[in-house]
Amino acid sequence: MGQDKVYERFDIHQRIQHMGMFTSFFVLTLTGLPIKFEQSSFAQGVVSTFGGFDNLYYVHLLGAVLMIFVSVYHLIYLVVVPLGGKRKSWAIMPNGKDFKDLLQNLGYFFGFRKEPARFDRYSYKEKFDYWAVFWGMFIMGGSGLMMWYPQFVTQFLPRWVIDSSRYAHTDEAILAISAIFIWHFYNVHFNTRSFPMSKVWYVGTMNREEMEEEHPVELERIKRERNR
Repeated sequence: MGQDKVYERFDIHQRIQHMGMFTSFFVLTLTGLPIKFEQSSFAQGVVSTFGGFDNLYYVHLLGAVLMIFVSVYHLIYLVVVPLGGKRKSWAIMPNGKDFKDLLQNLGYFFGFRKEPARFDRYSYKEKFDYWAVFWGMFIMGGSGLMMWYPQFVTQFLPRWVIDSSRYAHTDEAILAISAIFIWHFYNVHFNTRSFPMSKVWYVGTMNREEMEEEHPVELERIKRERNR
């Protein structure tokens, strides 16, 4: 019976935002890599699949529009939700416990500690995922818009800023792709607890067993609050 009890991790808005973000990310990855590595056989094959470079480029821009829309949706959500009466949470903000948890886990992985870190609402790994995307959006979105509207931007900034934006855009893209496909996918989906996939991204909940495994500190706090 205990395992049937579920706890909300993501509400419907957060799930829609996540789905929109990863959909746009996959589209941008598929269409962006051939642009960066245009001379490779891989790039030529992808361009042919899209029926030409122009089509691939337009799909890339469409993915960019979706990602920007989702980002704006998320920023509005952060402001509107507290105004709607829902208690504002600062749980995603980094704090001293994250550093202690990191040291605890490193000690556990190397055999110096008997127990792994016990996480609250968000672990340091989840916070890293969130803030990497949050700040990365300003770099990707800003540099992308500069390249999209160079005539407008050069009215206010020198040409070298536009040229630099291409390097910032593509280098940040490679960093983001590496982080998502290696760090995020393993920690969330491919680890031994969740393989082949965590269901939280679409159901939005965890059962008691999952909470005890991944967020025991939060579970204990929820129990205390319900017993008051």
